[in-house]
Amino acid sequence: MKKFLFLAGILIFIAIFAEFLAPQDPYAQNLDKALLPPNAENLLGTDRYGRDLFSRIIVGSQTTLLATFLILISITIFGTLIGLVAGFFGKKIDAILMRLTDLFLAFPQMVFAIAVAGILGGGLFNAALAISMVAWTKYARLSRSLVLQVCNADFISAAKISGAKNLKIIFRHILPNISGTILVTSALDIGTIIMEIAGLSFLGLGAQPPTAEWGAMMSNGRVFLQTAPHVILAPGFAIFITVAIFNLLGDKMRDFLDKN
Repeated sequence: MKKFLFLAGILIFIAIFAEFLAPQDPYAQNLDKALLPPNAENLLGTDRYGRDLFSRIIVGSQTTLLATFLILISITIFGTLIGLVAGFFGKKIDAILMRLTDLFLAFPQMVFAIAVAGILGGGLFNAALAISMVAWTKYARLSRSLVLQVCNADFISAAKISGAKNLKIIFRHILPNISGTILVTSALDIGTIIMEIAGLSFLGLGAQPPTAEWGAMMSNGRVFLQTAPHVILAPGFAIFITVAIFNLLGDKMRDFLDKN
């Protein structure tokens, strides 16, 4: 797991310091250098406006990963809280919250996100909001099921008998015991969210020009697939590598948790 943590750390480091690591201005246009293949000056070539693809991919990592982690944090916190409340209090509260969850689960996640993003209009914030509105349901269902298991434990009964308040029981006794599974699920979700952000941007519902974002870069370069394939292959490969690293990290975290 250490090597995948290291690789993920490198990706996060690149995203944080993208402006300093980019060798050229990712937004500087030079039509005289449009669609150049990879060369010594432009390691991954240039796009239709002569912008350096290598620099745009580095800066695009910041855009993509920042949006990904903001979505991940919001859906993990919101979904987990819904599941905690539903599982712990049960009865009518559980029924209401779970029917609300079922309502969002009734629609295919990506289709619903496209519809919401289309209504809200293009933009990375609207795309992130659209994904967040449907992606929290997994955490609500998962945390509820975990809470129901933990609530049957003896130490929870002992805490209730000792007079501990509900909030103390939830956040001091229950949440720490389910956090491992929630974190592993979050790690496995990173790749999915990256793909969804890229998908919305590819459709024109995410990041708008001239913002450097991998999905938008693929969308802008798809017309040059035959004449200048590097324009679409470079951001596509960046997405592939990033998703693969975080998926493998999530798998290793799950294996580590199962052993312990």
